[in-house]
Amino acid sequence: MRLLKLVPENTNIHFLKWRNLAMAISFLMIMASIALVAVRGLNLGVDFVGGQMVRVTFKEAPNLDDLRSRVDTLGLGDTTIQQFGAPNEVTIRTPLPQGGEGASNQAAQALKKAVQAGYPDAKFGSVDAVSGKVSGELFRTGTYAMVLAMIAISIYIWFRFEWQFGLGALFALFHDVSLTFGFFALTQLEFDLNIVAAVLTIIGYSLNDTIVVYDRIRENLRKYRKMEIIPILDLSVNETLARTLMTSLTMIVALVALLVWGPEVIFGFTAAMLLGIFVGTYSSIYMAAPILVWAKVGPHSFVPKETGPALGAERMGRTEPMGES
Repeated sequence: MRLLKLVPENTNIHFLKWRNLAMAISFLMIMASIALVAVRGLNLGVDFVGGQMVRVTFKEAPNLDDLRSRVDTLGLGDTTIQQFGAPNEVTIRTPLPQGGEGASNQAAQALKKAVQAGYPDAKFGSVDAVSGKVSGELFRTGTYAMVLAMIAISIYIWFRFEWQFGLGALFALFHDVSLTFGFFALTQLEFDLNIVAAVLTIIGYSLNDTIVVYDRIRENLRKYRKMEIIPILDLSVNETLARTLMTSLTMIVALVALLVWGPEVIFGFTAAMLLGIFVGTYSSIYMAAPILVWAKVGPHSFVPKETGPALGAERMGRTEPMGES
């Protein structure tokens, strides 16, 4: 029985041929993401802004203006009402009332009565409540976790390989995180602690993919000491392509299933992870690898442990360099 192969053996795709175009597109996407976050902002969940949030499901899509006027009559303060997922699903976020848990329960009951007075078929989910002090601490610790994770990873790669590799990994991670934030600013999906967990997972996935490519690059730098850097990078990416595609497709199949049939509470997490698979795979090839060209990494960067062939092009029967020099 023959095994299924998604990638033929001895592929010879010139990935680095498009490095300048890919880098230019990535810079534009990073700038666009930063602009979206600055202009539109993130739809921060109750975890980060504090307050009380209720998810309500209606039989049909409600009139948001009418719903807002009903809630405003309660005098709970500045209220935010947004569609969540389907048109008939809405989140209602109100400031946390003074008086502790008892006051919160009373406010939630009053909100339910006001909504059901106009929409008897409304079904209420769980009520989430977080104080302003706790939400501020969660936002700070979540930000610290993402930043410190990226820095620690870059330092590890610096010591594991060379400083150029650490720089490439840091830029690739910054690219992935920026695009994720831009996606949430564009779609206005709720950004809560689940999304912070998704971003940290994306960082780990992107790092794992980058490390696999970097390890093969280092091996080939030692092995083919007379080959130019761009053919070595192309060769390394081609050699790890089957593993990259298999891992990515396995993750995508599972995430698409969760996105379509999974519970609403993990919709944002799943969407972030699905985006992260694409941008993480892309950045490992077109962000992390091209930086090694501009940082002038070459066979001289490593002391060879063993002598390889005189010409790297001799490997697998190649008689010419794989890409441009």
